[in-house]
Amino acid sequence: MNNTLKTIQTLAKVGRILSKIIFVCCIVGFCGCIVGIVSLAIGAETFKLGGVTVHSMIENKAGMNLPTLYASMAVGLLFCAAEAVLCKFAEIYFKNELADETPFTLRGAKELMRLGVLTIAIPLGTVIVCSIGVAVADNIYPGIDKLSMGECSSVGLGVMMIVLSLFCRYGAELNEGKLDV
Repeated sequence: MNNTLKTIQTLAKVGRILSKIIFVCCIVGFCGCIVGIVSLAIGAETFKLGGVTVHSMIENKAGMNLPTLYASMAVGLLFCAAEAVLCKFAEIYFKNELADETPFTLRGAKELMRLGVLTIAIPLGTVIVCSIGVAVADNIYPGIDKLSMGECSSVGLGVMMIVLSLFCRYGAELNEGKLDV
């Protein structure tokens, strides 16, 4: 194995580990959002600390009213779920690349292409769904529209993966002798 391939394999190991770590963090964030929604629903007005309700403390600290807090946790829940799905696909890609011991396989190129498309589609779809949900909720509870979706676009990264998948497919075809150089 030459030095470049060793470097690629090391980066694939790091990618697999980071994908697992981020997946776990997304699951924790997802569960945290559920706990936050449930706890606000059952105890925001009833739980008091020194005569002040938790609801009023949260509103004052966060600068958000209760409907906006619910909406922001629902948005967080969806973004955590979307990122967890994306991380699982990335982990699968890295696991298979490490098993093949090279990125230059047709299967690996196909998986990288899929990962690139998903890297574009999943965050973009999540932003669209959340924007529609927040717009609908804003009609019922005005002021929620101020909720920011952030800059969650990963179109550039997805396009880079798609282009890289074409290089990997070309390398796989060269290795299989399907192409003349």
